[in-house]
Amino acid sequence: MPKNKKRNTPHRGGSGGGGSGAAAATAATAGGQHRNVQPFSDEDASIETMSHCSGYSDPSSFAEDGMSFQFRFAILGPEVLDEEGTQEDLEYKLKGLIDLTLDKSAKTRQAALEGIKNALASKMLYEFILERRMTLTDSIERCLKKGKSDEQRAAAALASVLCIQLGPGIESEEVLKTLGPILKKIICDGTASIQARQTCATCFGVCCFIATDDITELYSTLQCLENIFTKSYLKEKDANVICSTPNTVLHISSLLAWTLLLTICPINEVKKKLEMHFHKLPSLLSSDDVNMRIAAGESLALLFELARGIESDFFYEDMESLTQMLRALATDGNKHRAKVDKRKQRSVFRDILRAVEIILVPQSFCCCVGQERDFPTETVKFGPERMYIDCWVKKHTYDTFKEVLGSGMQYHLQSNEFLRNVFELGPPVMVDAATLKTMKISRFERHLYNSAAFKARTKARSKCRDKRADVGEFF
Repeated sequence: MPKNKKRNTPHRGGSGGGGSGAAAATAATAGGQHRNVQPFSDEDASIETMSHCSGYSDPSSFAEDGMSFQFRFAILGPEVLDEEGTQEDLEYKLKGLIDLTLDKSAKTRQAALEGIKNALASKMLYEFILERRMTLTDSIERCLKKGKSDEQRAAAALASVLCIQLGPGIESEEVLKTLGPILKKIICDGTASIQARQTCATCFGVCCFIATDDITELYSTLQCLENIFTKSYLKEKDANVICSTPNTVLHISSLLAWTLLLTICPINEVKKKLEMHFHKLPSLLSSDDVNMRIAAGESLALLFELARGIESDFFYEDMESLTQMLRALATDGNKHRAKVDKRKQRSVFRDILRAVEIILVPQSFCCCVGQERDFPTETVKFGPERMYIDCWVKKHTYDTFKEVLGSGMQYHLQSNEFLRNVFELGPPVMVDAATLKTMKISRFERHLYNSAAFKARTKARSKCRDKRADVGEFF
């Protein structure tokens, strides 16, 4: 029998030609001849709509839509989302992503965690999160316990942003109480992934900085982080260089998280930690990892600042050898190191050397020689406001939260009351949409500005480098 005749033959067990519109549509889809199909009635339309909407409550049916949203949000950013949709659309998508954190596929769960994290880092959703904090906490706990490296990293990153959204209070304390023991277990687990342990160390420090209200819990967290980064200290007196290992990135994150928590400790605890680590921490400056050297240097500068705040006449015994090490790093010209690493290191250690030397010089002497005591101030612009970073404590706190929030840091500085309290910015400034629109530069204008600046730099650079240009001008 020809193929076309077989295709037109009705299936066995079919209902013949007296089926409904849905059956006719199914037969047409299966490859049969197109027949005149009656349009849906109002009842059929309502049934079809109900089945379509109810499908979104099923995590498996939402997977494709949730994944596309996560991809679009990660690639295009929150500005495009704000233009295309409303607050209700965003919350609807987030509900679907929260459901996807229970999916059987590890990649789907990871993508959902990252999508929620990106949304929370780019927009304040306090009321939405407050109603679903227990669900989110349970999902994060499950992913931390049963997930692999990438999933654990995504869950820990989401936990950090969740606490930043909630701010200090009972809600964030409950999150830390649930996730704290799990984070600590992963950090101390030698069989776990280094990347997962690294992210968990940062998360543990940030969440404890925000949510802890128990001083014993703060001390316990400090001790946990100390046990990690102190393994990088020089074990032998004759050793001159600390060789980097796969655990170095974990030690760096633990050191930075420990330094962050030290800024909120009572004075007695700060004195105790200074006595323990002032003579050991400089040994990390001899590490062959540039990030470890910079982390150790910035931690030292912050410790000196804290010590000076406690005792105005603070004196460090090994000052001469320490300044020699810092000066060598500030003028490092070793050829075996990458140019980018040397440039970055010299820039940072010039500020560290200046801070350490000036902090220990009496105020009267600084005034006599005209030397500045101030921190090399940095200016952070966000919206119509500006924030001045004028001390190492503020710099370290800003760098930590910027690492967690990424490009959403400026938005949170404008809208997040917790971060505004941390940096003493006062209540959020209310700016209407029209004013914000006038403050923004269009992409075309930004392109023209950058092109003109690039052309001017190229022309100036060519004029300085090309000797023939000077000869031409001379004649």
